Amino acid sequence: MNKPLITLTDVSTTVQNSAGAQINILKKLNLTINEGDFITVLGSNGAGKSTLFNVIAGGITATNGTIKLHARDITHESELTRTKYISRVFQDPKLGTAPRMTVAENLLLALNRHKSFSLMPRRLNKHLATFTQITKQMGNGLDQRLQTSVGSLSGGQRQALSFLMATIQKPELLLLDEHTAALDPKTSAQLMQLTDEKVTANAQTALMITHNLEDALTYGNRLIVLHDGQITLDVTGAQKAQLTKDDLLNYFASY
Repeated sequence: MNKPLITLTDVSTTVQNSAGAQINILKKLNLTINEGDFITVLGSNGAGKSTLFNVIAGGITATNGTIKLHARDITHESELTRTKYISRVFQDPKLGTAPRMTVAENLLLALNRHKSFSLMPRRLNKHLATFTQITKQMGNGLDQRLQTSVGSLSGGQRQALSFLMATIQKPELLLLDEHTAALDPKTSAQLMQLTDEKVTANAQTALMITHNLEDALTYGNRLIVLHDGQITLDVTGAQKAQLTKDDLLNYFASY
C-alpha cells in the first residue's frame, strides 16, 4: 500500500465576501492523498474544489485544521515555499507562462525552478534537443515553435506548454485545475491523453478538477466528490470502475 503524501485533517476555511460577511467554504474536510494517486475531483459550483486546491497549494491558509506533507506540518507554509514540491496547471492558458519569452525560455525557467541560473544562449542551446523531444509528444506543432514568443501561441499550445512546464521536473504533487476546460474538444482530448500517459508513466501523484463526468470516470485510480465543503464520495479501484455516468448524475441529483 502506498504511503500518504498529503494529509488534510479537519480543514476548514472561512473567507469574507464583498459584503463583509464570513463565509465557510471547507468544513472540517478530511482527505489523505497517497503517493501515486491520480484523483479526479468532481463537485458543483461553490462546492469548494478550487478552495481545496488553494489550501493545498498555500494560496489560502486553513482557518482550522492541519495539512501535512508526509509527516511534516505545512499548514502555515507559504505558497512560494510549496512550489518546491507542488506544481499547478490552471484552467486559463494564460496563467503559468511568461508571454514575452519564447517557448524554449519558458521551459528552461521550469527546468531550473528554484535554482540560480541565467538565460544565456549557450545554456539554452544545450537543452534544445530535449525541449524538442518533449514538445513533440504533444502532436500540436509546439516543437516547431521553440523560438516563438508564448504570447503568440494558440490557447491549446499554451496550455500544453503550461502542462509540460509543470511536469518537466516531477513534482511531489501535481494539481490540474480544470486544465482542459478552456480548450476545444479535439485539443482537450489530446491534452487529456498526454496527461494520462505522463501521470501513469511517472507514477505521478495528481489531483484533477473536472466537470467532464466521462473524464472523471475514465482517468485516475480514485474519484472524489465535494459538496458543501466536504468530501461526500471517495471511491477507488473496483468501486470506481463500476461507476457509470448515470450513477454520478443520480448522485448529484440527490443533493
